Amino acid sequence: MKVGVLALQGAVTEHIESFAALGVEAVPIRLPSQINGLAALVLPGGESTTISRLMKDFALLEEVRRLAQQGFPMFGTCAGLILLAKKVVDFKLDTIGILNIEVRRNAYGRQVDSFEADLHIDVLGAPPFRGVFIRAPMVEAVGEGVEVLCQLNGVPVAVRQDKILACSFHPELTEDIRFHKYFLDMIRS
Repeated sequence: MKVGVLALQGAVTEHIESFAALGVEAVPIRLPSQINGLAALVLPGGESTTISRLMKDFALLEEVRRLAQQGFPMFGTCAGLILLAKKVVDFKLDTIGILNIEVRRNAYGRQVDSFEADLHIDVLGAPPFRGVFIRAPMVEAVGEGVEVLCQLNGVPVAVRQDKILACSFHPELTEDIRFHKYFLDMIRS
C-alpha cells in the first residue's frame, strides 16, 4: 500500500514519518500524475489559503475533487479539514467540498492561542490522544452521513464520512500514530 501526502505546503514530512512508523510507504504529491497507484491521499495541516491556491495552480484541485467524489480515501488534518469541507465560513477560495460539514477557519484563535488537549477518541481506545491545535478550524455544523469521532467542549474535532477522515488538530505532530493507523484500517476495510 502507498499513501500520498499533498506536498504543496504544511506538515508533509511529519505525515510521511507517521506512516513509515507503521511500515507503510508514503510519498509527497505535487502533481496530478503522481496520484496514480495510490491507495489514499492525506491533506496536511498548513495554511488553507496557500494550499487551495497552489492546488488550483498545479491542477490538483479538480483531480482531487474527482477522486473524492468516487470514494477515494482521504485524511485531512487542520487545513486539510478546511479543504475537504463543503462549506467554509468567510473563505472565498475553492475547496474539494466533499465532507458534509461547515467550518470556520482559525476559530480557536491566532498562533499565540495554540494549545494541546487530551482527547477521548473511542475508535482509538485508551489512553487519551494528545491533540495539538494550531490556529485550528472549528466544525460549526455536521451534516448527514458524518460521524463525530471526538468532541472538545461539545464541539466536533474529529469526523468521518465514508472513507473521508478529518480532524481540527494535528495528529502528525505527536509521536502517537494511532490516528494514522485508524486511517489505514479504514482504507483496508
